[in-house]
Amino acid sequence: MSCNNIFLKSALTETNPFISTLEVVKWLVERNNATKVNVNKIQFDQMDKWKFDRNKGVLGHVSGHFFTIQGINVKTNWGNVHEWQQPIINQPEIGYLGIITKEFNGILYFLLQAKIEPGNTNNVQLSPTLQATKSNYSQIHKGKKPLYLEYFQNATRNQVVLDQLQSEQGARFLRKRNRNIIIILEEDIQIHDDFIWLSLGQIKKLILYDNLVNMDTRTVISCISFADDQTSINATDELKNFLFINDYGTSMLLSVFDKVSPLNTFEEIINWITFLKSKYELEITPVSIFEISDWNITSTEIHHIDNNYFKVIAAQVEIENREVQKWTQPLVEPLQEGLIVFIIKKINGIFHFLVQAKLECGNFDIIEMAPTVQCLTGSYQNSKDLPFLKDVLNTRPNQIRFSTLQSEEGGRFFREQNKNMIIEVDDSFSIEVPENYMWITLGQLHTFVKFNNYLNIQSRSLLSAINFI
Repeated sequence: MSCNNIFLKSALTETNPFISTLEVVKWLVERNNATKVNVNKIQFDQMDKWKFDRNKGVLGHVSGHFFTIQGINVKTNWGNVHEWQQPIINQPEIGYLGIITKEFNGILYFLLQAKIEPGNTNNVQLSPTLQATKSNYSQIHKGKKPLYLEYFQNATRNQVVLDQLQSEQGARFLRKRNRNIIIILEEDIQIHDDFIWLSLGQIKKLILYDNLVNMDTRTVISCISFADDQTSINATDELKNFLFINDYGTSMLLSVFDKVSPLNTFEEIINWITFLKSKYELEITPVSIFEISDWNITSTEIHHIDNNYFKVIAAQVEIENREVQKWTQPLVEPLQEGLIVFIIKKINGIFHFLVQAKLECGNFDIIEMAPTVQCLTGSYQNSKDLPFLKDVLNTRPNQIRFSTLQSEEGGRFFREQNKNMIIEVDDSFSIEVPENYMWITLGQLHTFVKFNNYLNIQSRSLLSAINFI
């Protein structure tokens, strides 16, 4: 069976001989109660080995590793504001976001970890098998090596079934990318405490809960394709017993596999995004963190003068089951919850996603495909003219196909969660859209996600939540 089909069989399976989906939810509560966690805000000068460097104009670790908080000046011809300054996380190293998989009784299961990150809203969330920056797995922190690291470092080509560089949050990270990788093993391996085998269908069901599946797991599974150029619904004979479980799931599967009905061809989508990348400019210049306009540094935070956007804080962290159990670090704290929404519509009988081409200051290649509405840190409260925001805010309950609160990456962001939604509109919603929007099928999005820097992390988070059962 092809990789696409074993992924699809797993996505269509919630049966698990190891643990049921409801038992996973209870298990996560138990892990939360059993693990000691203390995260406290402190003053910047109370951090150990993190210092403000006035010569370099950054807040960084004395080792020169991990990441820095620096200032940037942004110039662009995109949008209404053409120049501004802000703090940003600069973490140039590429880390691992890796999942080990293994077949049991013909179904592929994913090895996930109940892991605590200092910024998580609810402490324990389901993370990939391996979630580690280069500084961490190189043991710059003098702690233990992450579990299962050697399986990824020594993986053969035949074991690697997915391997992609994908971007992080473009408004908070400067050109940050991580290696999203899935490997498949045949041999038995030791299962350590806090690790469990789950089917892809279970993981997608668990994403329906608030803040249970962390951002890193969501981005890895969003990279999975279920079809290739030779695959169609009719060709997947071994999957026929799994298909057509419910109307919504069937419609999503048709949006994956249908290659005849898309409103726009793959070439037209490429032309659209290339045109916008050529039309719009993005110039980033480093600025000392002490000199960025409209931002102040106090003993406890870096914040905007109008208390907008986000702030940078210092935290003291104690988590008993980590490679290092006690440390300090900076974290980025949001000021409000945000809103991340895909509008979907049946066009030619097939679900299409209304995709936004969006420029963000930290993007690697100027523009990435984003959800229809992406308003972080509550900015939508003052952005009533934002395209399609009124449609989202006036949504009727029967239009909502998915709605949960999902956390951002807890290793860098302090208790940040955003409302994630997928909303279906009817025939009265026009297919005519502004220049930087386009209707794209799920199968076409899966094709683009195979390549670097096309879909941003917010769109990938929403794609990970699409259920077929």
